[in-house]
Amino acid sequence: MKANLAKPLFAAALTALATPALAEDCGAVSIAEMNWASAGVAAWVDKIILEEGYGCDVTLVTGDTMPTFTSMNEKGEPDMAPELWVNAVKNALDQAVEEGRMVIAAPLLSDGGVEGWWIPKYLAEETGIKTVEEALARPELFPAPEDPSRGAVHNCPSGWNCQISTTNLFKAYGAEEKGFDLIDTGSAAGLDGSIANAYERKAGWLGYYWAPTAILGKYEMVSLDWGVPNDKADWDACTSQDDCADPKPNAYPISDVFTVVTKEFAEKAGVAMDYVQTRKWDNQTVGKVLAWMDENQGSNEDTAYYFLENYKDMWTAWVSPEVAAKVEAAL
Repeated sequence: MKANLAKPLFAAALTALATPALAEDCGAVSIAEMNWASAGVAAWVDKIILEEGYGCDVTLVTGDTMPTFTSMNEKGEPDMAPELWVNAVKNALDQAVEEGRMVIAAPLLSDGGVEGWWIPKYLAEETGIKTVEEALARPELFPAPEDPSRGAVHNCPSGWNCQISTTNLFKAYGAEEKGFDLIDTGSAAGLDGSIANAYERKAGWLGYYWAPTAILGKYEMVSLDWGVPNDKADWDACTSQDDCADPKPNAYPISDVFTVVTKEFAEKAGVAMDYVQTRKWDNQTVGKVLAWMDENQGSNEDTAYYFLENYKDMWTAWVSPEVAAKVEAAL
């Protein structure tokens, strides 16, 4: 459990799960299939395992962070959000858990959602660069596309909050004075393409990205140390704000990513709830799975089956041998 989720709420969640129930009580289950790749695949993995292993009758419903959370909190449906980035709804989620409407289960991403500035692994190994300051001291390693005499820091697409935070951190670390330009990549595809192009040429690249993603599953990148811990108060008040007049050095927070279920599901799911409390995967694994998805133009369902067929050592540890045998027989 990440430190910034209150311990009393974790205790409340465990208490809520303490009531035993029969496996056959699982019954009908609705799962949010969020509209980004890692969450969509997770929803299909859960659907397959819960149906084939536990006999649940699973329906997937289209979801997104805020509308899914609001519906679960106010209407008690869907039953389950496999990948909820809880920082976006933390206060309301804490209240929902405390008041007995929702239950926090497993941290789906065991190492959390990671944001930051990255460089290619081959460059990190060649130069020994580990920090933002060390990278900014070497503008010649990261030539700007329009002016190779300047270094480049690749920014987020317009309209994303990370564009604001990257712009503020660019100022906070004095990147312009150190010989760098902040590069507008134009779109998510443009940002991805800049990394792919650098890798193909074994060139330098520095900029914002996040994990887990298909790009970081395909291209090995190293997240740079900011030299300071995350100052949440300053992050909320300034680093992440468009009107931050005097940004200070700061580090991106680790995003808590949990599976969240309704109280009703936690009480009726029986031993299937043991699975929901246990299953988690790491960013490296998710990145590799999403890279396969991207390269093969796979659907969420295709990719879930690919994961179940190729990462048996991981998912069979989430369930009993009997459940694992049922799921394997269905693959």
